[in-house]
Parts: sequence; C-alpha cells; structure tokens
Amino acid sequence: MSWETLRLEWDGDVATLVIDRPDSMNALNTDTLDALEEALDEAEAEGARVLVLTGAGDKAFIAGADISYMKDIDTPAAQEYAEQGHRIASRIETFPAPTIAAINGYAFGGGMEFALACDLRVASERAVLGQTEIDLGIMPGWGGSVRLPKLVGDEIARRLIYFGERIDASDAHEHGLVGEVVAHDQLDSHVAELAAELAAKPRHALQGAKAAINMSHEAPREAALEYEARVWSGLFGTHDQREGMDAFVEKRDPDFE
Repeated sequence: MSWETLRLEWDGDVATLVIDRPDSMNALNTDTLDALEEALDEAEAEGARVLVLTGAGDKAFIAGADISYMKDIDTPAAQEYAEQGHRIASRIETFPAPTIAAINGYAFGGGMEFALACDLRVASERAVLGQTEIDLGIMPGWGGSVRLPKLVGDEIARRLIYFGERIDASDAHEHGLVGEVVAHDQLDSHVAELAAELAAKPRHALQGAKAAINMSHEAPREAALEYEARVWSGLFGTHDQREGMDAFVEKRDPDFE
C-alpha cells in the first residue's frame, strides 16, 4: 500500500514508518493517522522484526496533532480523535517486535506521545521534546499523562505537562525520556545499527520479553511475575532456545530463526 503522508520502508526485516509532511513539521492530520493504522497492520502482517518510527526532513520528528483540525471540533469528535490516537499508541506499544523512535527534531504533543509508546527512544542532538498541550487549552490526550510519569517519575512529568515545557535532547536524556543522544548526522545510521542488531535476536524471546515488561506496568506484582514465568517456560522447546543454548555450550555464534 502507499499513502500521501506516510512512507513504509523496508531494510531486510526492519520496517521504518516515516511521517512525510515536512512542510507541516510532520503534524498528524486525520489522513496520516488513518495511514499509520494501515501501515502498522501491514508491517505486522509482513513480519517486521523491528519497527522504527521517524519523521521526514531534518526539522521535526512529529510536531504534534493537527491543530487546524482540532480547533473547531466538538466533544464527540474530540473523543473519537482521542480514541484513534490511543489506538495507534497502543498498537505501537504492543507491536510484536521492538519499536524505536528516531527523534530527529521537534517532538511535541501527540508526537511525543507516540515516541513514549515506543520501546526505545534515540534522539538527535537537535531534538526538542515536550507535552505542549497546556498552552492550547487542553492536556495530553493520547497517553502522555499515563506513560510519561512511568518513564520520568511523577514530579518531572507534572512539570512537563503543567508548564508545557520544551526540553532539549540533553535534558531529555538526563530525565530518562530518551535512552541515547547522538549527533544529528549520525542518527539514521545509529538507529539502523540498533535495529539490525535487534532483528538478529531470537524473535519469540524478544516478543516474550516485551510482553512481560509491558505486563509489569499493568498488572499487580505477583500476576506480572506469574506471567513472566509462563512466557519464559513457553520458550523452552523452541528452535531458538535449543540453538542459543547449544551455541553457548559449543562456544559458537547462534543461528536463530
């Protein structure tokens, strides 16, 4: 499939979703949101082992949702818009492979919320991030008030949301909002290396690890531990478990499926 405002690119088993509205700072209009849902379906159906999310150009990752659309909608329409944003963020969060946000510029509002839904966040040194909704008379509506406190802690999250602060990549790294900051011209190559390394790992073990970590954020401690044990034990008998352990004993590199 092809879309006017989004590109789905492949490098082996690595799928990259590129929001392609550079003249609008890659803001998320309704067509782009619809395309994102379809592209996520396609990437999953094609068996992507890693999913990368980024923006076209070198100024913006995703500068937020489409304010020109939001300014005139009523509460029922806003509810539908929120539900679509939540649906996409949840799809990213539960995508059956690791997801990486390559934050190449401005990541505000809904853009930051989609980055929060990714497993890993790598920022260009030029990146600027923020939950900036408060100055529009609203608040985060696509998961920011839930995911951000879990990532950076309650106090920092409240400050970012209440004041609508924009922070640079260095401060974002200090707060734990991004895992790495790299030179702007090295972002694409660095993320490609990370993605290739992850794509070479055993698929089912990565899926299980991701599901168990997600469960730890949602379920009581004992239930999360029980889930981890079930997923862990279910990996025994798979090709990759046998191959990984045989390779370790035989002192060679494993050849995973």
